[in-house]
Amino acid sequence: MDVTVIDHPLAGVHLATLRSGETSNAAFRQALHQLGVILLHEATRDLPTEPAEVVTPLGVAPSVRLAAAPVFVPVLRAGTGLLGPALDLVPDADVGFVGLARDETTFEPHPYLAKLPDRLDQRRVIVLDPMLATGGTLAYTCRMLLARGAAEPVVAVCVVAAPEGLALLEETGLAIRVITAAVDDCLDERAYIVPGLGDAGDRQFGLW
Repeated sequence: MDVTVIDHPLAGVHLATLRSGETSNAAFRQALHQLGVILLHEATRDLPTEPAEVVTPLGVAPSVRLAAAPVFVPVLRAGTGLLGPALDLVPDADVGFVGLARDETTFEPHPYLAKLPDRLDQRRVIVLDPMLATGGTLAYTCRMLLARGAAEPVVAVCVVAAPEGLALLEETGLAIRVITAAVDDCLDERAYIVPGLGDAGDRQFGLW
């Protein structure tokens, strides 16, 4: 497993807005979109390209185009907040959805939706999941994607991550690359990331 922590001043500014308990739901969504753009630039850095040409007003210039569009997979609900910036960057991408509910006693993920192709045939897949807490949700999702033939590694875009979640992913031995804006201190007794930013789904949709 590989972890990249984005070191960019604007990422820090947007993350501070997301962390603040005084940030409104609307401002939270906006900051998540803006931070998502920065994270997704890194997540798409190694997308395969092929040579092409473009006709300018003054001649022909060499260029590149994507050899194959990626598949974005937001984890419901919170991951949908990163889908907008993802499609802003790659409008031709395909989108799948994974729905996982966390058991608040065991903290284990329970699937309720998997809207994905049966075969991914070595396509690049980028999972959108703002909070990497216990790691159970992301591990489950990546296992499912790799079993369907996703290219290795599966890339996961997370706003913040907990050390416990990263450790669990490391233990799985799965080919995963995590792109995040911060690795926080720990999980609390409810398996919330500390200091974190609260529940990213609730804070987007007005339930926090």
